[in-house]
Amino acid sequence: MDVLKWRILPLLALLAAFVVLNVKISPKQSSSDCSLLPHSEFWIRSNRIVTPQGVIPGAVKIKGGRIASVISGDRKSSEFPRKHVVDYGDAVVMPGLVDVHVHLDEPGRTEWEGFLSGTKAAAAGGVTTLIDMPLNSYPSTVSEETLRDKIKAAEGKIYVDVGFWGGLVPENAFNESALKSLLSAGALGLKSFMCPSGINDFPMTNSTHIKEGLYTLASYKRPLLVHTELVIESESTDEIKNDISDVRSYSTYLKARPTSWEEAAIRELQAALDETKRGGLAEGAHIHIVHLSDAGTSLNLIKDAKSNGASVSVETCPHYLAFSAEEVKDGDTRFKCAPPIRDEVNRQKLWNALLEGHIDMLSSDHSPSIPELKLPEEGDFLRAWGGISSLQFVLPATWSSGLKYGITLNQLATWWCEKPTKLIGQQNKGTIVSGNHADFAVWDPNIEFTIDDSHVTFHKHPNISAYMGKRLSGKVLATFVRGNLVYSGGQHSPKACGETILAK
Repeated sequence: MDVLKWRILPLLALLAAFVVLNVKISPKQSSSDCSLLPHSEFWIRSNRIVTPQGVIPGAVKIKGGRIASVISGDRKSSEFPRKHVVDYGDAVVMPGLVDVHVHLDEPGRTEWEGFLSGTKAAAAGGVTTLIDMPLNSYPSTVSEETLRDKIKAAEGKIYVDVGFWGGLVPENAFNESALKSLLSAGALGLKSFMCPSGINDFPMTNSTHIKEGLYTLASYKRPLLVHTELVIESESTDEIKNDISDVRSYSTYLKARPTSWEEAAIRELQAALDETKRGGLAEGAHIHIVHLSDAGTSLNLIKDAKSNGASVSVETCPHYLAFSAEEVKDGDTRFKCAPPIRDEVNRQKLWNALLEGHIDMLSSDHSPSIPELKLPEEGDFLRAWGGISSLQFVLPATWSSGLKYGITLNQLATWWCEKPTKLIGQQNKGTIVSGNHADFAVWDPNIEFTIDDSHVTFHKHPNISAYMGKRLSGKVLATFVRGNLVYSGGQHSPKACGETILAK
């Protein structure tokens, strides 16, 4: 049978489809363990393919892991291919998501997550490329040696493509040769904290450390990612804990980590931002502000820096867009993250800033831990681990919370695919155009589902996620990485064949 055409339903496994359709696999088309499909050359068809020119009906030809061509037209088009076609009907075919902010915790803390479980969750969520943070693994990725340890730990365990950020910490900030060796070994850029990170071997940096790091990054033309919270002593956690005894109350945590911390950090960054301008000592470097939660003064400071010529971008996360402080119940520490989820008015302002282009992109900040750390028995928000476990859910979470704002498929592709790809300096991902990697997320925006014990979740500890119990729209049906069908209908390819992405 030379026509391979089927409509993939959410719970239909492709291997079963092969049996039903009596597809014969010739020796030249022998099935690879890297893919649930038997072909390295085939077509994907859909009535909704998300391209830079808009959403079109048509087909995409995949050959050798890359996009060979894109044809616009319906099934009746004379140009439409007749052989080896995977027909997704009305399901959306968009570029695979590129998540630039993920903590997979390996090596050293695989009981928290790990490359295997984390990339399985990514694939099930339509994420085809992720960039692993230099913490919360142990040791942290702050040297060439620790980066090589990280790369080795990922071998044979990744279902999607994985790149790595290096860490900027006080011990390497003034050591230009150490930073250069870390960057030359393939780190896509550096990450620093302006407040305690919660990880002992990843201490906080000040503005002087940051400027020194930017001078080195300038010659590599790579970004510095900054966690922008600056502890204001008069508003310290200790004082608040003494003043307020109810540590189970989310309002206690909000007071312990106010918006003024974000504002103070961004003000402190001003001199470093000026250095990235044309003619500045760090021209060629770029500052990327991670997980912005404050849509007030902090965002206005970033907008001003952009308009004044600084090389700066900013991300926010789906949990800041999907949740508000008013809905967090006492003791429900699943919602604790840093900076915190703020009030409903702020949530709406974040959405407006994203829609207006003032926020550049989205990331998950997937930050898992073990249940004992995330869910202390007493429900103490000040003691619980801060981080939202979310990697598998970010696409439907963004779509569901954005429906009332009228978001489009092309906006999703901008926030989750195109802009993140530019940040990491990869030219062959993020858009469905000829020559790019054949990375696709196939999903149905109309399918609703509830994330609960009956929902197959691949995170190591799914029950610690704030998304448990949440009803979402937009079910991921299939995920392709470099032309390999790595996930479909609840099952993954037999082998993990994702590639590591190293900067050149």
